[in-house]
Amino acid sequence: MADDLNTTHSAPPLHTTFATRGIHPPLFSSFRPREHKIATSHPLSHVAWSCDGKKLAAVGTDKTTRVWTPEKSMEPRTASFFTGAHSDEVDYVAWNPTHPDLFCTSSQKDRRIVFWDARQSRAIQQILLRSSPMQLHYSPDGRTIAVVSIAHQLSFLSLGKESEDTKETWRQLPKDSQVAASTAIFTNAGDALIITHYSEHTVRVIDWPTLKLLEHPAAHVQGCIAVAQDPRGKRVYLASGGFDSIVNLFDTSEWICARTITSCDHSINSLAFSHDGEYLAISSTGSYINICSVETGEQMHRINLTAPVPSVTWHPSKYAFAYCGPPGVVGLFGLSE
Repeated sequence: MADDLNTTHSAPPLHTTFATRGIHPPLFSSFRPREHKIATSHPLSHVAWSCDGKKLAAVGTDKTTRVWTPEKSMEPRTASFFTGAHSDEVDYVAWNPTHPDLFCTSSQKDRRIVFWDARQSRAIQQILLRSSPMQLHYSPDGRTIAVVSIAHQLSFLSLGKESEDTKETWRQLPKDSQVAASTAIFTNAGDALIITHYSEHTVRVIDWPTLKLLEHPAAHVQGCIAVAQDPRGKRVYLASGGFDSIVNLFDTSEWICARTITSCDHSINSLAFSHDGEYLAISSTGSYINICSVETGEQMHRINLTAPVPSVTWHPSKYAFAYCGPPGVVGLFGLSE
């Protein structure tokens, strides 16, 4: 693995440096990625942590969702398997941000979103959608899910009761929105969504639930395809990545681009902030993951891999992240078993 790389950029402003802010960054070059091979020849498409960081889920094209407790073991035989609800390959997994055992999965081919409780193997609910789901994102209160379809249209699921005597269930809102999106995430406050589209050069911010356009700052020379938000609070950074291999960091208080990260050589696949908002993990169509300082934009470390990584996600409270790479591989960087 490559050692931490020296940046060729000019020195960052003094007030942004780790030393001035009294921060001692981890020595990322001392970490080693550990890749775990699953007994499948199918690619894995997405990984995600539970809200408490105790569970890690991975999905792929073999119709199976696997959930590990990484601090105990990542051996394939120790995973819990969730099967039987999807009739085709599973593409995406999202954990409920308010409950560490609840999660949902989606399949583009069977057009289903399936809801699970990690404490039991059978699905607790499934919904057949009008269009094929590509990505899912919960609102901060865990009661709404934004769904992006393969047709790049945005729709929503809502949790509620049909009557006072019934249990709460998920249901698709009656009409799909007219909002075009390739990626959609709720803001930390839950009062807006951040939207990108593979053919647009801007990031759009729309009000929730009215879907009224609030902001649309220019972001990329080519299409914008990945987005992530600093988890620390309301006045934070938004990261966007595009086909142009650039990552932009926006100050969300004024929606201006505070800095640009140019350490990648390929179009961006996935972005993830560390739990404290200090570091950004960037995966691309190149066979590496970059770790950069959010405040300075400096590349701190590059992890060289054997294949591109479609999904990277930081642990919610530790300097560690998970990724999925070549067929049947789930990787961890920064956690020891």
